[in-house]
Amino acid sequence: MTKIVHIQAGIFTAGRAALRLHNAFLEEKYDSSILSLWPDINDNERIKHMRIHSNIIGWIDSKLQSFLQRDNNKQFGQFSFPILGTDISRMDQLKEADIIYLHWVQGGFLNLSNIEKLAKLGKPMVIIMHDMWSITGGCHHSFMCEKYKTRCDHCQMFPKNRIIDLPAFEFNKKRRLYSKYDNLCFVSPSKWLYGCANQASLTKDKPLFYIPNIIDNSIFKSFDKTCARQILNIHPDETVISFGAASIDSPYKGWTYLQKALELLKQGNSIEKPSVLIFGSGYNKSIADTIPFKSRFTGFLRDEYSTSLVYNASDVFITPSLADNQPTTVMESMCCGTPVVGFDVGGIPDMIKHKENGYLAKYKDTEDLVNGVRFCLENNVKGKVLPLFEKSNVIRKHIELINSIKIRQ
Repeated sequence: MTKIVHIQAGIFTAGRAALRLHNAFLEEKYDSSILSLWPDINDNERIKHMRIHSNIIGWIDSKLQSFLQRDNNKQFGQFSFPILGTDISRMDQLKEADIIYLHWVQGGFLNLSNIEKLAKLGKPMVIIMHDMWSITGGCHHSFMCEKYKTRCDHCQMFPKNRIIDLPAFEFNKKRRLYSKYDNLCFVSPSKWLYGCANQASLTKDKPLFYIPNIIDNSIFKSFDKTCARQILNIHPDETVISFGAASIDSPYKGWTYLQKALELLKQGNSIEKPSVLIFGSGYNKSIADTIPFKSRFTGFLRDEYSTSLVYNASDVFITPSLADNQPTTVMESMCCGTPVVGFDVGGIPDMIKHKENGYLAKYKDTEDLVNGVRFCLENNVKGKVLPLFEKSNVIRKHIELINSIKIRQ
């Protein structure tokens, strides 16, 4: 039986993609397990967490990262320059693996030397690109910068001159790592990032695959909207617009565009009893004061059943992301029958078929976001998952990938 080990810093939020893929492999009778840095989910025999020593290393690394990036330009989002990390290559779980799936391992879990030690094991290593970090000198989204196609240096995130050009240094380390080992392949969950990786200097000559993330449609599914609203104490006559983000002020999530869109909706006065439902973030008075409608904040939802309730209670879900790969919120909302309005950027157009299961707005066009909300509400648009993203199709592509790796080995 093929043994697969998934390596992921944490399971909740972004780590759910790794957990869902792991569970799908188990359903297909593969011997799958997860190794995680942070103990944010109960242990079971197939999910192992690192000990306190590695947690401390991760915590120290996060402090070092903050210091190194104290002067960087926050409008361009997150940058990771992994310094510390844990050598996991000697663990029995990795030694016995047939295939290693490397997910999001920043945040003090693995540095590039740790990743190289895994590559030295000689086992096929599938690197899941949950953002652009694998193909850049450290930024997780490059926005309009295309230096990743040649060489990352003099980065827009670091406006001040430094003794060491961190992005150039990291870019060169990745180049040496990728070119040295032929057992590495890269998987992008979106067509957009797949295209970027095909043009990226670091990965254009490596095996590249496009395979979407898996969604659990046994949890995220449509059920009675009135019932969902009763549970969440929402009046059945309200028109509920929902938005989800762990950090509302993230430069990726485009909150300011949603805020302006809500103001335009207020001026148009075309929606009956509108309300805004925000999940993922706790109550924020400064944010709440800018919302022209009744608003609710659910806070961070640790279980997927509660998140499913939110989607089912909503009339439309808005994702005004300015940079995103394959946001799971879009898929989750679609599974629950709730249409999605989002900008035509990143992996979002993979999932939204314009005016059929949602609305693709012109990039950074607030008025078109408003058009999308109105169109979905006035035409009673229903969210629906496109066939490409069905769980059976996604896991089949992973099995095909594994079989092709075995043949090459």
